[in-house]
Amino acid sequence: MDWTRALAVGSLLAMIVLGLAWELWLAPLRPGGSWLALKVLPLTVPLAGLLKRRMYTYRWVSLLVWIYFTEGVVRATSDRAPSNLYAAIEVLLCLVLFAACALHVRWRLKHSPAT
Repeated sequence: MDWTRALAVGSLLAMIVLGLAWELWLAPLRPGGSWLALKVLPLTVPLAGLLKRRMYTYRWVSLLVWIYFTEGVVRATSDRAPSNLYAAIEVLLCLVLFAACALHVRWRLKHSPAT
C-alpha cells in the first residue's frame, strides 16, 4: 500500500506543479500569466489527507480528479501546441492519480479487519 500512497501523492504534486507552470509560464492563456492558475487550489486541499492515509480523502480525490481529466481532454483536443501537450500530460497524471487512489482504497478495504 505504501507505493499507492507514494504514487497518489506524487501525481497530485505533479498536477499542482504542472497546473501552475502551465498557466503562469509555459503556455498561459494571456501573456504574463493567467488567473486560471488558481485551478490548482482545490488540489492542495487533499494533500495532507493523502499523506496521513485518510481513507475518506482517497475516496473523494478519486472523484475530484475527473474534473481535471475533463479539462485536460477538452484542452488537449482544442488548444494549440504546446498547451495541448500539457493538457495530455494532465490527462495522464489524472489517470495515474485515480488508479493509485482506487487501488489504495481497494487494498485497504480488502486487508482491513472484519467488523
